[in-house]
Amino acid sequence: MTVRTKIMGILNVTPDSFYDGGSYVSVDSALRRALEMKKDGADIIDIGGESTRPGSAPVGCQEELDRVCPVIEKILSEVNIKISVDTYKSEVAEAAISAGAVMVNDISGLTFDRDMASIVAKGGADLVIMHIKGMPGTMQNDVTYSDEIKDVLDFLKESVDNALSNGVSGERIVLDPGIGFGKSLEHNYRLIYNLERFLELGYPLMMALSRKSLIGKIYDDPDADRLPGTIALNSVAALKGAEYIRVHDVKEHRLALDSIDFMKRVSLD
Repeated sequence: MTVRTKIMGILNVTPDSFYDGGSYVSVDSALRRALEMKKDGADIIDIGGESTRPGSAPVGCQEELDRVCPVIEKILSEVNIKISVDTYKSEVAEAAISAGAVMVNDISGLTFDRDMASIVAKGGADLVIMHIKGMPGTMQNDVTYSDEIKDVLDFLKESVDNALSNGVSGERIVLDPGIGFGKSLEHNYRLIYNLERFLELGYPLMMALSRKSLIGKIYDDPDADRLPGTIALNSVAALKGAEYIRVHDVKEHRLALDSIDFMKRVSLD
C-alpha cells in the first residue's frame, strides 16, 4: 500500500468537457490553472485535448495537437511539475512526449491505436492503461458484463501484456479500472468497493471519478455539489490502494488525502 497518495490535476483544454469545458482553452488560462494546481498540491497535471465524456464526438489529430502541445510547452517553461497527456492517439502522445510530457494516459487501454505502446516505450514515458467498453460516444449503450470485476481484470491483464511485449517497462505502468467508461451505476460502485482486487495484477492503480455522473445520480437534487461525494469515494480508493487520484479539485483533495496518508503511516508503525 502506498503511503503518499499522488494527486493528478485535470486540465482540459477543450471547449466541451463535462465539467470545465471552455474554461482553459487559451494557453494563458491553462498556464494560470496549472500554476494554481501546483500551488494547491498537484504532483502531476493531466492535459487533455479531446473530451471523452459519454456521447462525445471525436476530435481530429491535428486539432488535438494544436490544443495540447503549446500548453505543455508553456507550462514547462514556467512550472517545475510532471505533465501527463490524456490521449488515445499515438501521434499526439509522441508529440506530447517530445514537448516534455512524462506520462501518457490512454483511456482506451491501448485498444484504439495499435502504435501507442511502442510510441510510449520509445519515448520512455509512464503509461496509464484504462479499461473501457466501447467508444466514448456510444460506451453507455451496452454496459453488460458477465462479471464486471473479472472482465475488467482480464482486459487490463491483456493490455499490460500488450504494453510489455512492445517494450514498455513494467515499472512505468499504472492501471485504471475506468470508472464511468461503459459501466452502469452499480458497476462503478462495485469496482470502487473491490478496488484492492486490481492490486493482484502488481501495478500501481489510479482512480479517476472526479465529479462524474455516478455521484450526481445518487442525489435527490440533480444540481447538488458533487465534490463531497468525489472526496468520499476517492478517500475510499486511497485506503484500498490507489496510488494516483485524478481530480478537478486539487486543494480539497490534498487536504483530505493528507489525513488518509497520515492514518496509513501511523498504522504501519
